[in-house]
Amino acid sequence: MLVSLQIENIAVIEKAAIAFDAGFNALTGETGAGKSIVIDAINAVLGERISRDLVRTGSRSAGVSALFTDLSAGAAAALEELGYPPDEEGALLVQRTISADGKGTCRINGQLATVSILRSVGRLLVNIHGQHENQALLSPERHVEYLDRLGGLLPLLEEYRAAYRTMCGVRSRLEAADMDEAEKARRLDMLRFQTGEIEAAALQAGEEEALTAQRTLYRNAEKIAGAVIGARAALSGDEETEGALSGVSRAASAVRDAARYMEGAGELAQRMETALYELEECAGELRDYAQRLDFDPSELDETESRLEAIHRLKMKYGGTVEEILTYYERAQQELEAIETSDLLLSRLTKELEAAEAAAREKAAALTAARREAAARFSRDVMEELAFLDMPGVSLEVAMEPVPLGTGGGDRVEFLIAANPGEPPKPIARIASGGELSRIMLAIKSVLADADDIDTLIFDEIDTGISGRAARKVGIKLRQTAASRQVLCVTHLAQIASLAHHHLLISKTVREGRTYTEVTPLDREARERELARIIGGEVTGPALEAAREMLEKAAGESAEG
Repeated sequence: MLVSLQIENIAVIEKAAIAFDAGFNALTGETGAGKSIVIDAINAVLGERISRDLVRTGSRSAGVSALFTDLSAGAAAALEELGYPPDEEGALLVQRTISADGKGTCRINGQLATVSILRSVGRLLVNIHGQHENQALLSPERHVEYLDRLGGLLPLLEEYRAAYRTMCGVRSRLEAADMDEAEKARRLDMLRFQTGEIEAAALQAGEEEALTAQRTLYRNAEKIAGAVIGARAALSGDEETEGALSGVSRAASAVRDAARYMEGAGELAQRMETALYELEECAGELRDYAQRLDFDPSELDETESRLEAIHRLKMKYGGTVEEILTYYERAQQELEAIETSDLLLSRLTKELEAAEAAAREKAAALTAARREAAARFSRDVMEELAFLDMPGVSLEVAMEPVPLGTGGGDRVEFLIAANPGEPPKPIARIASGGELSRIMLAIKSVLADADDIDTLIFDEIDTGISGRAARKVGIKLRQTAASRQVLCVTHLAQIASLAHHHLLISKTVREGRTYTEVTPLDREARERELARIIGGEVTGPALEAAREMLEKAAGESAEG
């Protein structure tokens, strides 16, 4: 359950530390005091989308921290699977900061997390019911979700979806492989031409680089030859001049003679002889270079032609020889696939038939389970509605087959008959705001046992109701709180009086700025707050009515 909520710089709340208890927690306050801000803060720390406008004016950032304890076994296991297990004491600290520039960070027990992870974790811990969810009740597309949750059909739904995804995958492959004969002929001609052209070129990996180097050599052969000849003449000499080799040889010989008389000169002579050997090898290599430069001019033409051919292929099939060869492999594979497409089509057709049969089987099982759940859902919701002063209302779950989709093969819609003998009609055509609130509360009550969620939050569940109906809603919330923590923002004394714990949200102005505070109320303070809700101001009769409400709530142990 949610034990505490720390809020900092969220809208009109500068700082607030709110402690929640087990059971039914009511939050009240004057209009505009900031009740919705508390719910916004909870939504924020649970990973819901928020606006940077939520950051208090003048603040650089805002933050919300929520501490959860006594997690259900299912929630703890799911958190473990997500990689964010509770700590050794079974607690979970969820934090989110929002900066004024829209950036922010999320942490779970000190570990960094993404907003999507935060949202997944939040859905395991808290279920928030607000006015938007009442509107969702008007959308038949959402009704199947309620039915699947009640019936515990999510594993069965996932089995169906896996079969459906397989079927769609096979169908896509079949559609891709199934082209008309004219298109097939055109594609075959093009692929055969392309593969033939690449094959005829007989490309080799690294060939272009080698040819480019060879072309550079051929184009600069005259310059290279001049340099090589000059280098050889400098080393070996010619008819007119003595080369460096002869001079180094004489020098080494002279030093060798001196070594007979001077210590250390032998080593120098050896070094000079080694240098002489190196220079002789260089002279030999220069001779080889000169021989390599002896080529037929037609070889340059052949190299240029080959490089041009490679360039043309690169313009068509890829930026490098390697990319051309890769394209060739893909084209060969496609060519083979088309040439054998009849066999492929036959195989994929059989696979599709099997996949469709499997998906229909899973869909049929899901439909049967939904029909069973629908009967139970209608019965249980009508019992709750009767308790909530809507005894003449009947709820029917209409199901009709539709083409298979991600949600199965069923269209589900809740129909309401407001009075006995009337035909059931869509909720949107019948239900008022107050009726919607009670219908949703009835559905939530039925789903509470199916959901493994410890904390339920109701934001203005009292819209459009009053009097006896309001008290019944309060009693139902109190009953639900016997097995779940319940937080409820309310404007009605009938509901607030039935809470186990009461929090007052109030607004003050200090030094020209607005501040919101959250205060737990003792018995006397509760009487004054209930009196304010009843009469607009605290009067003697209003206080007496408030005391009577609290005493009645305390005395109705069967209801609380």
